[in-house]
Amino acid sequence: MNKIINKIIEKDIINIFDVIKKNSKMKFIESIDISINLFFNKNITNKIILNSVLLPNKINNNISIVVFTNKNNFKIAYNYGAKYVGNNDLIDKIKRKKIKYDIIISTPDTLNIVNKLNYILGPKGLIPDLKLGTITNNLKESILEFVKGKIIYKSDKFGIINSSIGKINFSSKKLYNNLLCFINSIYLYKYNNNINFIIKKINFSSTMGKSYFINFNK
Repeated sequence: MNKIINKIIEKDIINIFDVIKKNSKMKFIESIDISINLFFNKNITNKIILNSVLLPNKINNNISIVVFTNKNNFKIAYNYGAKYVGNNDLIDKIKRKKIKYDIIISTPDTLNIVNKLNYILGPKGLIPDLKLGTITNNLKESILEFVKGKIIYKSDKFGIINSSIGKINFSSKKLYNNLLCFINSIYLYKYNNNINFIIKKINFSSTMGKSYFINFNK
């Protein structure tokens, strides 16, 4: 990780966080957002990256987790932090936007039910996936990871990843540590999947604030 961001860039990034925090005038707690531009080898046509990372400083203290599973697992899911648990009954609630959700988790035996929502969950990057830990028989472990601060991120077709990495009331050091962990996860994805790309540029902003950028080229 130390090779990814050198001391000069680290100082510049922390300065950016300092400025964003200083200039925030909103009466609500803004998110700190990043937009990461990836530059792919010209031979790569699929520029979609879908990945997850457990951040050291969690962003959302009220994460809404929906779990699709059989009745035998309902109590386990609720006990460890799921907000909504069910199977067929959840389909209509999600279609009609009656419940809000940040994460969808499913046990393998209810995937055929969740698949009915692929057209809704797909664009949000929330279709349960084994690699993301959202298809699992170990509901306790999966739910607790998201409760502790795990997030899912997805690039668009142009290779741009948009995500939040913290809140305006986080210290600049905490924001930096979340960013470093986030970037490290991108490079782990790159090497594990043997995909040739570099991070070209990173834009930083608060929810309603001005954008700042760092040329990265790594």
